[in-house]
Amino acid sequence: MVKLLVDGSPATEADLRHQALVNYGAYTSFRVESGGVRGLDLHLERLESAAVELFGQVVGDGRLRALMRAAIGPRQDAWLRVSLFSDALSNRDPTAEGAPRVMVGVFDPPSALGGAVRLQLRTYEREAPHLKHVATLGLLRARRAAKAAGFDDALFVGRDGRISEGSLWNIGFLSGDTIVWPEAPMLAGVTQALLSEGLRAQGIAQTTRPVTVADLSDFSAAFICNSATPAASIAAIGDRTFEPDPALIDRLTETWLSQPPQTI
Repeated sequence: MVKLLVDGSPATEADLRHQALVNYGAYTSFRVESGGVRGLDLHLERLESAAVELFGQVVGDGRLRALMRAAIGPRQDAWLRVSLFSDALSNRDPTAEGAPRVMVGVFDPPSALGGAVRLQLRTYEREAPHLKHVATLGLLRARRAAKAAGFDDALFVGRDGRISEGSLWNIGFLSGDTIVWPEAPMLAGVTQALLSEGLRAQGIAQTTRPVTVADLSDFSAAFICNSATPAASIAAIGDRTFEPDPALIDRLTETWLSQPPQTI
């Protein structure tokens, strides 16, 4: 069952109509586990940063938390999508500023990807890639094209030849004993940040550097990560195949689980 609340009240037809017609806003989404969220502070920082950039004013950490609690109610496990929008802003007059309204969607938790993902390389760069914004046409179009070509998803390559991110996830590679994160304009993923923090605490070597398609032959394994799938193996990127590395996925999953859920 899906629940949608706007500023703590059930979403009205007017609320939904505005968001359907005015494609301007930002969001974050995450899994709630036993009433807590891994990396909740990073999700809140993402929302507040987007609120300032897109609307000129923060929502407030306390208000965001209160609206999340009101939406989830007694449920201990769920998937939340927290969206920011402003019905004072329209296609004809996009100049309004002020604290955005907050819509919280509550959903059943999604299943994680099973791994052995096959990715199609797509030349694509998201607009304002540092934002998790609601302009998702390009992402869905890329995923549709990849699936139509027999792949599971799309991996983006910029016009400069650098690999950046996937449609809904970040990517990492294994070179020897070192985790390599690509350096390119992209969304800084919360799961990626938590994995990086956990691996650093374990003393696992990591580096962030530009990665091109030609570099793929240098890596022994690759994985995707997001809040729904903390770690899933990649079987192929284009015609470059990778051998399964269950030990890597197990370590990444354990690293994710070692990050304690934060109370909403």
